[in-house]
Amino acid sequence: MYRVITIEREYGCGAGEIARKLASKLGWKLWDRDLTAEIARVANVDPSSVSMCEERVDSTFQRLVKVFWRGSYERSADLSHQPFGPDRMVEVGEEVMCNLAEQGNCVIVGRGAPYFLRERCDTFHVFLYAPRAEKLRRIQSLGRSLSDAEDLVDTVDRERILFVKHYFGADWPTRSLYHVMINTAIGDENVLSTILHSMRTLEREYVS
Repeated sequence: MYRVITIEREYGCGAGEIARKLASKLGWKLWDRDLTAEIARVANVDPSSVSMCEERVDSTFQRLVKVFWRGSYERSADLSHQPFGPDRMVEVGEEVMCNLAEQGNCVIVGRGAPYFLRERCDTFHVFLYAPRAEKLRRIQSLGRSLSDAEDLVDTVDRERILFVKHYFGADWPTRSLYHVMINTAIGDENVLSTILHSMRTLEREYVS
């Protein structure tokens, strides 16, 4: 029986909203924006560290960590106040996500979850993607200009590729990790139906 779903995604494909709807349908906890806050809590981030870190020049991988660990609203959540480096971020992230998986009944968006939880047989892994035009449309529908949308599509996923290669020694996406990879251009409801149908079908096979 699956108790956890991880959602990895291309930037702009609508994964954040899809994950929210999925968690709502299942009555499970969504860990997206809240996951960033939980990692900060476990890492014991001190508010007094904020001003000290805001003026520091980030190293390349500190910058990559910010992009990778931000949720489906990447550019609206700023982690520049975190006073610890990427290595500590990954360490704390793994601890937090393993704890969340133990509790179960949750949907976890990004942050390396499919890598950290790849050995768990109770975790269903999803990768969402979309054609460039669809990603630009979705980003613009959130109020971004076309130029901003193009910049985000061109840079965020490229930085994720570098991050995953550095910390997990893997390509991004690592196709062998996922149970399903879905093009979100088919529409959110169809994506949800595909995820739930695939997951339930596998559960029945395991039981039989």
